[in-house]
Amino acid sequence: MNDSKKSHAPLSLSVIAHIENDFPTKFALPRQSGLASSLISRIVFEPEYSVTEAIRGLDGYSHLWLIWGFSETFGEKWSPTVRPPRLGGNKRMGVFATRAPYRPNPIGLSVVKLERIDITDKGPILTVSGADIMNSSPIYDIKPYLPYVESIPNASDGFTAFTKDHRLSVEFPENLISLIPKELRKTLTEVLSGDPRPGYHSDPERIYGFEYSDFEIKFRVSGDILTVCEVISRKNREI
Repeated sequence: MNDSKKSHAPLSLSVIAHIENDFPTKFALPRQSGLASSLISRIVFEPEYSVTEAIRGLDGYSHLWLIWGFSETFGEKWSPTVRPPRLGGNKRMGVFATRAPYRPNPIGLSVVKLERIDITDKGPILTVSGADIMNSSPIYDIKPYLPYVESIPNASDGFTAFTKDHRLSVEFPENLISLIPKELRKTLTEVLSGDPRPGYHSDPERIYGFEYSDFEIKFRVSGDILTVCEVISRKNREI
């Protein structure tokens, strides 16, 4: 029997860590890692893998690969074609030509910047920036990013070449942005400028909303201008 045709047992993955950040839902998350470079996340290891020796030497790298799971799409049926939001949601592309979450295996791959490593009583915690990963998502593996082999300046970027620079101007009234803690404002503005809406939505009167940290942010978009129209404290609403 040809070795290439041998059957293999299903791969069993262990969750080594979870990510913690201010995005409890996938709506408004950056569509790719690095698009919101100020978005801070923490990687907290599971007890079995919370071993300081396992990250020895990691502080020598500036960036990391994270292999993680699309927790919201786990168990859902995959499709051979998908509708990328940046193409307006009307044109189908092959799933393997996209980063869509509805895949045969719901696994994500992201490059993040390693900001610092803290050694705590419960083990090491990694603080990273630029992740495009929802809060509480499982991390399956962490690998160092090697620029000498993994940075290819002249690589072709397919259909994303026409959509990667799309940005909105954000109008955030002073009385509303003042409700957001200063350390959270830059990330929020970066995320809003990336246009969180589904690509096929274009109604200038429609109001969208998403959860960010302890707030619900509501906005509308007209042309290339996004206007924040309401900021609601979820803490006050729960009282």
